[in-house]
Amino acid sequence: MTAGVIVGIVALPLAIAFAIASGVSPERGLFTAIVAGFLISALGGSRVQIGGPTGAFVVIVYAIVQRHGVEGLAMATLMAGLILVAFGLARLGAAIKFIPYPVTIGFTSGIALIILSGEVKDFLGLKMGPVPADFVARWRTFVAHLDSLNLWAVAVGAVTVAIIVVWPRISRRVPSPFVALIVTTAAAQLWHLPVDTIGSRFGVINAVLPAPSLPAVTFRQIPGLMGAAFTIALLGAVESLLSAVVADGMIGGRHRSNMELVAQGVANIASPLFGGIPATGAIARTATNVKNGGRTPVAGMTHAVTLLLIALFFGRWAGLIPMATLAGILVVVAYSMSEWRTFVAEFRAPKSDVAVLLTTFLLTVLWDLTVAIEVGMVLAAFLFMRRMAEVTNVSALTHELQDPKDDFEGDPNAVRRRVVPPGVEVYEITGPFFFGAAETFKERLGRIALRPKVLILRMRHVPAIDSTGLHALRDLVRRSRQSGTLVLLSDVHAQPVVALERSGLYDEMGEENVHGNIDDALNRAREHLGLAAEPRPAFATPTVAREGKA
Repeated sequence: MTAGVIVGIVALPLAIAFAIASGVSPERGLFTAIVAGFLISALGGSRVQIGGPTGAFVVIVYAIVQRHGVEGLAMATLMAGLILVAFGLARLGAAIKFIPYPVTIGFTSGIALIILSGEVKDFLGLKMGPVPADFVARWRTFVAHLDSLNLWAVAVGAVTVAIIVVWPRISRRVPSPFVALIVTTAAAQLWHLPVDTIGSRFGVINAVLPAPSLPAVTFRQIPGLMGAAFTIALLGAVESLLSAVVADGMIGGRHRSNMELVAQGVANIASPLFGGIPATGAIARTATNVKNGGRTPVAGMTHAVTLLLIALFFGRWAGLIPMATLAGILVVVAYSMSEWRTFVAEFRAPKSDVAVLLTTFLLTVLWDLTVAIEVGMVLAAFLFMRRMAEVTNVSALTHELQDPKDDFEGDPNAVRRRVVPPGVEVYEITGPFFFGAAETFKERLGRIALRPKVLILRMRHVPAIDSTGLHALRDLVRRSRQSGTLVLLSDVHAQPVVALERSGLYDEMGEENVHGNIDDALNRAREHLGLAAEPRPAFATPTVAREGKA
């Protein structure tokens, strides 16, 4: 219970700040933290997860509001909730975790920079109109209005940052953002500081939960919101599961990822019905919950109830909070979110990962988060395929002096330990045989000057094969058959055998031409050439090609 109350106090300034930074009224952040926060804790797959509005959504929500309005945002959030529920029911919780780390760091650091840039106006107290959405135009506007700098606002923002940084050294029982909010708000009111407040900008805050209602959106608008909905769903899934993993490490537990996605989906369906914005698992608030003793979902539900009570009894006082205070809080959030040390450390990674990192980061900052995630994922996938294609190798084993590196002295199944009949060529494929490696396969085998009577392909190091690999193999078998060459497969593992059977290539080649070890394949070659079979070497290790066959 105590942990829930403390987290509720922490969530108060953050919920208001995230809502304002997202381009919506401050009470919408409170509605989100109350409704979505309660449901995420009550239904989630993590016992200590705290949900609500987060910094990760600021960029997305701001862009959607600018393009589709608040009602469009509500419908996109509701649709994202349905998508998240579908993700959970389809058991995609584990699949979400496969998003490459450079993509995650790239868009997270990019979001942090955008949040920081969005708070410059209020932190410096600049007198200007709405902040431009474009990053470069935004900074040009800031520079153009520097002459309107309000030193009182700068002082309030600086004191806010200082309190948040220093206060934990004095006491960790009372949250530092809450202390900063109380101190700076009191100072601004007592000394009548000439700074903008929530009340002066947004008027009186109505913190009473509204009656649930569906977004006022026409069917024609829904297709245009699909992209935004998928972005909200994807980011919400990644953020919530990442938070759950962090919580697992802190309490030594294990969350249920699919149930967590369902809970996030239900929360994002309910949040817009009560005027809220997108919600997800909040890493900082979850960590605060754990550090203060929270070990059950009751703490998360208590946090939501605490926020509701604060909003009902003290909501009218929220209008006194200086905008520079909220800007200072978000400056600290952006700094923590940037993970700049990790970002810099990634430059020591392979160049392909650095390219993905910078592409995702720059697209997030200069273009659009949705595009950044899509391009980052596609680029990472292509680079991964390129790496796998480079790993996959097709090498000639028949003539020891030509390519001795592929057989090892201590390997009892090495070809050099066998007698290979004249007219027989043995090639080995190493690595996954998928579409990225198919061209390597065709190129290498196309270099065979003299067509052998028998071509043996060893596949002992091929864990998997896909349809493109099967197509390349089928093409080789058919062309070889036309030129009078028999193709044999040896050392075939279970997955490739199953793939061969399902594609029909197993029957097309003939069961007698697919073998579990090199000795059977060589004896089949001798049989084809009309030679006597050799006995299996005593040191050979058989490999199963097909269930029930050696």
